[in-house]
Amino acid sequence: MSINYLAVLVAAVADFVIGGIWYMGIFGKTWGKIHGFDKLSKAEQEKASKSMGPFLILQFVITIVTVWSIAKFHLLLEDYSIYTLTLLAWVGFVLPTQIAAVVFGGTDQKWMLKKSLIMVSGSLACLEASALIIKSIH
Repeated sequence: MSINYLAVLVAAVADFVIGGIWYMGIFGKTWGKIHGFDKLSKAEQEKASKSMGPFLILQFVITIVTVWSIAKFHLLLEDYSIYTLTLLAWVGFVLPTQIAAVVFGGTDQKWMLKKSLIMVSGSLACLEASALIIKSIH
């Protein structure tokens, strides 16, 4: 059995879309407040939004790497459910890394809990959606 690269690509696109909905749609206002985006003028907000292109491209590449890793874990550990492997990767690597980034990344203390919850729940949703797609397309 080998990695299905079409599944990886489809899962990465889905993951990216879910992330966009999560951070811009569902939690957009809160995310904007956490990062002071709401305090910027309309012109500053537009300028900041337009400068995001390279970062979004980088994020998409990172998303492909993450989804590929999930697919690889599933190949290496076929006896385990892909959902269990994804949950373990989230608990063992993503969750602690994201919380540490919030705690030690200069986040205002009043926003630490909200930011952590938004980030860790969003990453879990994206990872499990990727697992579903990888499992479905093989």
